[in-house]
Amino acid sequence: MLGARPKGNHAESSDLMADEGNIISNLNLDGPVPNGEDTSPAIGLISQYVKDLSVENPNAPESYQWTDAPEMAVDFNISARSIQPEIHEIELKINVTSKGPQGTAFIVELAYCGLIGMRNVPDEQAHPFLFAEGPRILFPFARRVIADAVRDLGYPPLMLEPIDFNGLYMQQLAQAQATAEATPAGQA
Repeated sequence: MLGARPKGNHAESSDLMADEGNIISNLNLDGPVPNGEDTSPAIGLISQYVKDLSVENPNAPESYQWTDAPEMAVDFNISARSIQPEIHEIELKINVTSKGPQGTAFIVELAYCGLIGMRNVPDEQAHPFLFAEGPRILFPFARRVIADAVRDLGYPPLMLEPIDFNGLYMQQLAQAQATAEATPAGQA
């Protein structure tokens, strides 16, 4: 029965219950800080929105008749800025260009943003969130905007492949560290 207490001596401490394999344990959490001050780290998505969307269909309607497979170029960039001490904006820019031998079929440029609330988060944790985890959270929504824009231009929806933002972040950190180590002191 859910919520039923196990039979036996209930006067035992929650530490003992944890030792017995029970899922209830004493995490030794101190109660709330006096005066209601919350000092624990917290991160949350406040809002997300399209900041800028540009779509071009320069060769329509002729481009609808082109039979050659187009080349798709997808570029993206991530930036973050502080709006207020505890609020940051992450901007995910995605530019998609479809070109064929006859010319450009379409261009979609999107700046998709999210407002992130961060409180009591150290810089060494805030930076990876702003440049890896935050973009990972925003990407599916930006991907849908791109797919809908391409469909509305008269082409089949473009479904962008998932991006490993955490892997890219780690790769860029390693490259920056290698560059810093390769630069002789005083030459930076």
